Amino acid sequence: MPAPTREDILFGKIAINNKIATDAQIRECLALIEKAPAPPGKNGGMTLGRLLLERGYIKPGHYQAISNRVRKLADEGERAAEPGPPAYEAPKAAPPKAQIYRVAEVARMDFKKLAGKPLDEYLKISRQLGASDLHFQVDSPPFLRLHGRVVYLNHPVLAKEDTQPRIHEIMTPRERSVFEKSNDLDFCYEAGHGRYRANALRQRKGIDAIFRIIPDHIPTLEELHLPDTLKKFTKYRQGIVLITGPAGCGKSSTMAALIDIINQEQYDHIVTMEDPIEFIIPSKNCNVNQRHVRVHTHTFASALRSAMRADPDYMAVGEMRDLETISMAITAAETGHLVFGTLHTTNATRSVDRIIDVFPPKEQDQIRAMVSESLRGVISQQLIPRADGTGREPALEVLFTTPAVANIVRERKTFQLISILQTGAKQGMVMMDDSIAELLRQGHITKEEARFRAQNPDRFK
Repeated sequence: MPAPTREDILFGKIAINNKIATDAQIRECLALIEKAPAPPGKNGGMTLGRLLLERGYIKPGHYQAISNRVRKLADEGERAAEPGPPAYEAPKAAPPKAQIYRVAEVARMDFKKLAGKPLDEYLKISRQLGASDLHFQVDSPPFLRLHGRVVYLNHPVLAKEDTQPRIHEIMTPRERSVFEKSNDLDFCYEAGHGRYRANALRQRKGIDAIFRIIPDHIPTLEELHLPDTLKKFTKYRQGIVLITGPAGCGKSSTMAALIDIINQEQYDHIVTMEDPIEFIIPSKNCNVNQRHVRVHTHTFASALRSAMRADPDYMAVGEMRDLETISMAITAAETGHLVFGTLHTTNATRSVDRIIDVFPPKEQDQIRAMVSESLRGVISQQLIPRADGTGREPALEVLFTTPAVANIVRERKTFQLISILQTGAKQGMVMMDDSIAELLRQGHITKEEARFRAQNPDRFK
């Protein structure tokens, strides 16, 4: 009987460690390989990865990512046997810049030829146009969010007979079962053209789906037009860093960029908890485990509790909304881990208050003391449409925790954080309105947008 190859064993270990497949599924497929009449692997037989894919245990994107990782590890193993220092892989060149489409251009395009085609075709076009979201909705033409604005496609109005079969066909059997029971589903759709964070819902007219288009590579701070001072947050060994802002402001991209810096510069263990997993972060110098809440674990709080027993150095929490999750994140920060978490708040002061106010009043003094010691800083951001209509620019409020900041938090005087931000430029701090003013000075945004987005609109009269 043929035996599984070294690559098969490595593939199985990576799949189990990253919670992509279960131990039982791996054992089942390895047993089938051993019973196969043809030699496995390179000799023409079935590989473990291909078998897991064909049986629906893993998705095509996971198969490709793990296969690439296995090949890289195999190459490194061969190089390790050679004399001399290890050969490091040169950084990949940045992908060529895609054509930038303006809203008015897209509004004039004819998309009637897409009618009746699978959702994949709509997603491909949306990605090519540079949209951030695709809405596939009953009683409406498909529409995109492009550079922060909604643009309806020149396309026939969708009926429920158009949306339901196309949305169902991209779901796995498990996802369809969950959707039929709850009428709501957050999931990640992965195809050859990219990854998408999807939300399916049932409304009075039928079934709709909204797709957030995830970039095909982890963006760098430079690509996101974010300052290098944010790298300072990756140098801490313990504490909590808050990344805040309204929905769709790029919090996930900022967090992924910071985590990838750690992944390249440190030799540690990173655990991420997301719903769903957005950017796939391959292990580089660090070992990276990514968990999909409600698929690989029940809640963010349960994922945090489990992660603290998994010997992590860094944790990334996709959403910090409820008391239990925030409490576990603060505990993790106090016990020697660096935690990155996102909040839907609009500035540094509100972010600190939100963390504390979620607790019952009798516990808040203790939580203030804990937050004052563990908070490392706050990145609050929003995306503002460019004046030339070719994209959006980030405006930031950045707070680094200093002894003065810690004392303000401890003494219930968070309203004084504004004065700290005003005088903290040497430490890399910046106020939101100062960031907006700089974008306006450089001509990136209009005065109307500056007034609309500012904390103090009168400053931009």
